[in-house]
Amino acid sequence: MDDRKLRIGAYYLAAYASTEQHVKDLAACGIDVVMNMRNDRAALDLLDKHGVKAVVSGLVPGWFGGDGSNAGTMAQKNPLEAYKLAAQRFEDHPAIVGIDAGDEPSSIDFEHYGKAIDAIKAGFPGKFAYLNIYPRYALKGSNTTQEIAAQLGTPDYRTYIERYVRYVDTPYICFDYYLYSADLPGLYESMTVVSEACRRHGREMWTVLQVNSHQPEVFVSEDQLRFQANCALAFGSRAIIWACYCPGWWHNNVLDREGNKTPQYDKLKKVNAQLHCFGEAYMKYRHAETYFVGGFTQEELEKTDKAAQKALDTARVTKLNAHGSKLLVGRMMGEGEEALLVVAADDPYAQNVKTCRVCFESQHDVYVLGMDGEMPVIRNEDGEYSFELGTCQAALVIVR
Repeated sequence: MDDRKLRIGAYYLAAYASTEQHVKDLAACGIDVVMNMRNDRAALDLLDKHGVKAVVSGLVPGWFGGDGSNAGTMAQKNPLEAYKLAAQRFEDHPAIVGIDAGDEPSSIDFEHYGKAIDAIKAGFPGKFAYLNIYPRYALKGSNTTQEIAAQLGTPDYRTYIERYVRYVDTPYICFDYYLYSADLPGLYESMTVVSEACRRHGREMWTVLQVNSHQPEVFVSEDQLRFQANCALAFGSRAIIWACYCPGWWHNNVLDREGNKTPQYDKLKKVNAQLHCFGEAYMKYRHAETYFVGGFTQEELEKTDKAAQKALDTARVTKLNAHGSKLLVGRMMGEGEEALLVVAADDPYAQNVKTCRVCFESQHDVYVLGMDGEMPVIRNEDGEYSFELGTCQAALVIVR
């Protein structure tokens, strides 16, 4: 995949949604790569024709951690020889960029998983092994502390991620977090822990987010899609992956079980277009730190080891704030430039859409790129810059 642009993926393209028109619609929705794609040559031909890549499942032994009852059994059930045999049977295709290696394993299986990943890399040259791991709540948002520990195989999420980095050699850490089926403090904890591990160990952060919903009567809104993605970018994510395009689990996916578009299609298409709008500029920078600015509560940040600050000072920007409104700010560095990914985080549930005014001072040239292009910036006679930011929206403040 092109590492100069923000990668946007989605889970599942079902057989009933694999006509050429369906694939055209998929590409038009801003999806760059299909995760857990079937090894269907006709469908892969269509993906390749329309510039969409695939991470294919079923080529190597699968694995799912689930409720943790199978923890510690992967080495026995998925011996390394099975991965070698799978590689011998493999027939390549130009749409295939990755080999799906499983989902949400217990840390008890990480040592064997690392060996399996190495076997995939050796047996499928030019492809990456794709593995998504648990969020901090493990399988479901309603887990108890005891259930979480049993599924993760560790007493806490930080230890879970440390064990992953120790045993599994992937150039990324990919995890899912479904905010609207879990809670906000857990989101901030998961993203803080994974982001810090990625910086320490030189890995990319990839984030799986929800476009579907746990309850059939609930539809994730456009602003809620926007908040999830922008939050991930503020923590340095280099890939946004949506669950699910075709039904895989839960309700109100992008397509229904007959392959028809649901209301989620147009929402996702618009948000993905906005992400692509500043994605190329965003990808020029490396993530350095994430800050919570404004009125964040202690409860929201209790598991992050971070504290909210009234205003943010960096090397090139001072007094950045929104008059008490909550801003999630990702600080990034580039060639002779600093960039701040600023997210309006007052209302992650998008129940009361409004705007806030972001203010800061700088002695340098400033350019602000929003989700729909360049944003108007006011500079008053005292040298203070300001711009308006809507609920769940983000802006990339580039300081040269």
